[in-house]
Amino acid sequence: MLKVEGLHSGYGRIRALHGVDLEVRQGEIVALVGANGAGKTTLLMTICGNPRASAGKVWLAGEDITGLATHHIIRRGLAHCPEGRRIFPRMTVLENLQMGAATGDPAHFDQDLERVLELFPRLKERLHQRGGTLSGGEQQMLAIGRALMSRPKVLLLDEPSLGLAPLVVRQIFEIIAAINRDQGVTVFLVEQNAFHALKLAHRGHVMVNGRITLSGSGADLLANPEIRAHYLDGGAS
Repeated sequence: MLKVEGLHSGYGRIRALHGVDLEVRQGEIVALVGANGAGKTTLLMTICGNPRASAGKVWLAGEDITGLATHHIIRRGLAHCPEGRRIFPRMTVLENLQMGAATGDPAHFDQDLERVLELFPRLKERLHQRGGTLSGGEQQMLAIGRALMSRPKVLLLDEPSLGLAPLVVRQIFEIIAAINRDQGVTVFLVEQNAFHALKLAHRGHVMVNGRITLSGSGADLLANPEIRAHYLDGGAS
């Protein structure tokens, strides 16, 4: 469904990705873990077209999307839930969800809204409340719901657990599992919380300094002594 081949990218003279290869198959949850600054967010941004890849290819459902503008990529079935949530704080919950549906078919809006509010009942209670007044967990739910309003084939999630309490983190990961299981959305998950990410994922990759250094099933990576030593201390909460 999503394939990256030999991807290089960066910002000006700073090279952040060095020949990244990975694949996310249809119906999978694939996790990418690594330390802060490893290049994980840059990979997601490059997949979305900003920054542009300096070399390599990105494929979505068999189509080369490497040179496309971001809005054209979104229309082809990719949705990005960015690090830090980046909701529109002065807009209501409903208005944020309407923004997520901007690239979709208006005929599906009511159905998609109902589906998102069933997934996130708390958002239904706060539908006319400004996004900036929501709790951190509620804002993360809103960011994911906004992404789902575009009916994505592939959902990119960047650090969905960032800054959240452990109980809320567990809730968010349960919701991600439900999105994949019940709605059939393919998920590419970037996370520093390696325990929760690899426990959830069918497969995982480890990124170090812009390169994939280790790959395997989520269970195998969780059991790997090197991964446990570097990424799981204190993570199993």
